[in-house]
Amino acid sequence: MNRLIALLLLVAGIIHLLPLAGVLGGERLNALYGLALDEPNLQILMRHRAVLFGLLGALLVAAAFIPGLRNLALLGGLLSVVSFLLLAWSAPLYNEALRRVVVADWVALACLLLALPLHLRLTAGGP
Repeated sequence: MNRLIALLLLVAGIIHLLPLAGVLGGERLNALYGLALDEPNLQILMRHRAVLFGLLGALLVAAAFIPGLRNLALLGGLLSVVSFLLLAWSAPLYNEALRRVVVADWVALACLLLALPLHLRLTAGGP
């Protein structure tokens, strides 16, 4: 069960690490989101967003190997994907690149929702 939890956290972690490439600048951000992010202030904000996703992704990956981090990682991951999916649902007109992000977040949500009860059972001393 521990290996399955680790695998699920790794998948969610990798999904959260993908936007980290946006730190490299505007061209990378444009490719990630299919948007012309030419305004320097917006690029700063989006690059910072990439850093935050990198931190969350690193936490999820670390939690795959360090069970003591799993409560925090599961909470952070679930808050991240649920909030984004709710925002996307509230404005369903988005481009193809953002649709890929939505699909990836559904995959991350499935992994986290599968990992959560397994983790809770394992920490409660269940089979």
